[in-house]
Parts: sequence; structure tokens; C-alpha cells
Amino acid sequence: MSETRSVTAEPLTDAAFAQFGSVIDTASVAPRPMNDGMARRFHDLAAIEVVGEGARAMIGRVEAEPYPLPLRLSLVERHPLGAQVFVPLSAAPFLIVVCPDEGGRPGRPRAFVTTRPFQGICYARNTWHGVLTPFGARQDFVVIDRGGAGANLEEHRFAQPWTVHLPGTA
Repeated sequence: MSETRSVTAEPLTDAAFAQFGSVIDTASVAPRPMNDGMARRFHDLAAIEVVGEGARAMIGRVEAEPYPLPLRLSLVERHPLGAQVFVPLSAAPFLIVVCPDEGGRPGRPRAFVTTRPFQGICYARNTWHGVLTPFGARQDFVVIDRGGAGANLEEHRFAQPWTVHLPGTA
């Protein structure tokens, strides 16, 4: 019997995503006043783990083109030396695909859709994940990940692609 190679995205929540990293969302922490009360800081939204000699966290920006849906998922990647953060610069939702590790290889994918404006994610170090996947329109993201020496990218191509659907479209 062949395995169904279709996945339907679920709403992104702290509990559902916990084994893969953390959700970056201001709803999860109380703000602290700063700048003489003229600003609110939502502090410590994600732990950004980096390992290895000379490792450092670095900040970049990604301009991402939208993917057609349903998504044809043939490639996932992971970063063994550091976490990776994506924070959207617009309120539009985006698709997140992750896979549990099964003996050094990705297992059956799970998919999530952001549920709140500006909700982001932090992939835990060594978590298999799909590429950055906006849909509907181009999106810009702040990315925080590891800089420094060492191989911090491992890719896996599935022998047969998976099909990822948005909720209510499968």
C-alpha cells in the first residue's frame, strides 16, 4: 500500500509547532514599556541557538516570491549549527513546512499557516524545513540565522514530492 503524499496545513500555534522551534508572536508575551513610555517592547520572543567556533547570530532580509498552491514539496533543508528565524515585514500569512527527524532523514511533513498578522517562526537548530513559502503575493522577511565557519546547510530531496494544501482546499 502506498503512502498518501498529501499534507494539509494546520493553524500555527505554540503547542503544535513546539517540537520544531518556536512561534514568534506578540500575543505570547506581555509588552514592557521603554523610551519613557513611548514604545512597547515584546522581549525575548525566541531563543536563537548557534554553535561552533566563531559562530554568531546575523540579521538579513529576504525578498520572497510567492509559490503556487497546492505546494509541490520536493526539497527540505536543515541547519545543524544554528537556529533560523523568519519574521514577515507584512501582515500577510505564509506557509511553513517542517518534518520530524527520523534517524537523520526527514519524516512525514507537517504544514502550518500563520494565523495572526506579523507572526513569525524560529526553526530550532537541526530541524528539517521547507523553503520560505509566501503565497498570493511577494513578501519581505527579516531573517536571523548563524554566521561563521562550518557547514550549516544540509538538503534532502524526496524521491517523490509531497503535495501541501491550505486548509479547506484539499
